[in-house]
Amino acid sequence: MTQLRPGDQAPAFDLDSDAGTRVSLASLAGRTAVIFFYPKDSTPGCTLESIGFSRAEEQFRAAGVAVFGVSRDSVASHCRFRDRYALKVPLLSDPDLAMHRAFGVWGTKMMYGREVEGTIRSTFVIGPDGRVVLAEYGVKVTGHVNRVLAAVVSGAAPITEPTPDDMTASASDEKKPAAKKAPAAKKAPAAEKKPVAKKAPVTTKTPAAKKTATVAKKTATAAKKKTSAK
Repeated sequence: MTQLRPGDQAPAFDLDSDAGTRVSLASLAGRTAVIFFYPKDSTPGCTLESIGFSRAEEQFRAAGVAVFGVSRDSVASHCRFRDRYALKVPLLSDPDLAMHRAFGVWGTKMMYGREVEGTIRSTFVIGPDGRVVLAEYGVKVTGHVNRVLAAVVSGAAPITEPTPDDMTASASDEKKPAAKKAPAAKKAPAAEKKPVAKKAPVTTKTPAAKKTATVAKKTATAAKKKTSAK
């Protein structure tokens, strides 16, 4: 495996990106580019590194520097990775490992105490003339983005290093079903109105004349009874 050094001509490449466009060395002519190779979408270290470069993307862009991530994953996988973590840097797909081999990032490495063949995490800075300015192989994720940012962008403010909590927060940003509202409490039925008690009818007073006639009749009847008794 031949590794690149500063001053070397960068190998030509032409790959599909998650944005649906193709990116090549020729398309980058006249500008500085940062290209970082990572092993696999959505794995912890690769996610933290990609979030870090995304946080620094605005500072790179303001300085006229393009940033790209590269892995052997498919474009579809890149799109899922990008959307899940709101990544801001374009991701290039190199399924046949042509670019990996040309840049010397595919080879034997140690993983969990044993040798395996795979992507060696590496980052390159390519100048406007197409030559390698910086080549770092076997990089560690922690502090890496800030080191590259400081080397490429003069006076750049360091980014806040991503942590596993950032991965969890980003992943949980997927839309969740809205919580159902608790049913409104039913109002207690209004107390039934009791029927109003009917007033006793007012007794019609007997006219005075009628009372007089009644008294007279009673007197006459009493007198008649006395006469019959004699």
